[in-house]
Amino acid sequence: MTLLRIDSSIQGPASASSALADLVLEAFVAARPDEQVVSRHLAVDPLPSDAWANAIHGSFAPEDQRTPAQVEAIALAQSLAAELEDADAAVLALPLYNFGVSQHVKTWFDLVLAGAPMEARPLEGKPVVLLTTRGGAYGEGTPRHGWDHSTDYLRRILVDKWGADLTVVEREFTLVGVNPALDEFTEIAGMMKKEAEEAAVIAGRELATR
Repeated sequence: MTLLRIDSSIQGPASASSALADLVLEAFVAARPDEQVVSRHLAVDPLPSDAWANAIHGSFAPEDQRTPAQVEAIALAQSLAAELEDADAAVLALPLYNFGVSQHVKTWFDLVLAGAPMEARPLEGKPVVLLTTRGGAYGEGTPRHGWDHSTDYLRRILVDKWGADLTVVEREFTLVGVNPALDEFTEIAGMMKKEAEEAAVIAGRELATR
């Protein structure tokens, strides 16, 4: 079994989404220590921002007329698509940034889509754990309810487009303790953190049974 792990946080060791992904992987590896884990960190090693446009334009050009940049971009897109297709399961740590997915994540999605056949479903029936975190609170009744434009997008691509058997682990209020304006929510943020960590461990154990 090959498990693909994708991280995208710009927070380094302080990343809340990567911390949840660590818990999933720890539980998974504890049960299945011999399985292969392939990791890609989209923020540490970002994909080139112009690769998607070059891959798209290059795919419409005759092979002998493609520019070197287009040839390179098409090869990158195909390799990313193959990496996802070859995985038997995936753990995706994709936090909310500016009310949507980050540029790193969007570039990855765009390149995978460009590198795969039009109707490809690289995650068809495969277990995928999505760890998504948000600095504030976006639930019903909050001032920013409806401002999360990331989670529904991720479900649309991962499930509806790519066919994943998706488990979502969410954590909100990750900026409590960082932004003094949120200090009044310390208790509820602590509860959310604990619940998300427990859900991540459960997700890792269940992933190991697949």
